[in-house]
Amino acid sequence: MKNGKRYEQALTLADKTKAYTPEEAIVTVKKAATAKFDETVELHLRMGLDPRNSAHQVRGIALLPFGLGKQVRVLVFAQGEGARAAEAGGADYVGADELVKKIEEGWTDFDVAIATPDMMSKVGKLGKVLGRKGLMPNPKSGTVVPANDLPRVLQSM
Repeated sequence: MKNGKRYEQALTLADKTKAYTPEEAIVTVKKAATAKFDETVELHLRMGLDPRNSAHQVRGIALLPFGLGKQVRVLVFAQGEGARAAEAGGADYVGADELVKKIEEGWTDFDVAIATPDMMSKVGKLGKVLGRKGLMPNPKSGTVVPANDLPRVLQSM
């Protein structure tokens, strides 16, 4: 199979035997970009972890500097001080029992649900509704947050 001229030219810019630092890799990728649209970059990391060992699991999120390009509607289950912190942080919907009741009736007009730990006993009832849609707050995904951390988390969305 014969490759195109642009592909062959891009191959000359990168050395397959060299391990690049992130800064060097970004510069090289930008030099190789020739398309008239935003090109995709694939990242491979060699972390030396054993995937069979549960302590070696890697989970996390990467916040992009300009987000995903669309406005995210955030719902926060909080009461008292947590509700005030969520409103100050810019959450679209803030509440406790009234939001739980509204969601039980079928309302899911939001993109992300965040909860404070004290609200998880009430939010747990919504597992059938929110779980199917991937909206259930979960400590592993970083959506169960103490009240004092709400403004920081909301700022990153």
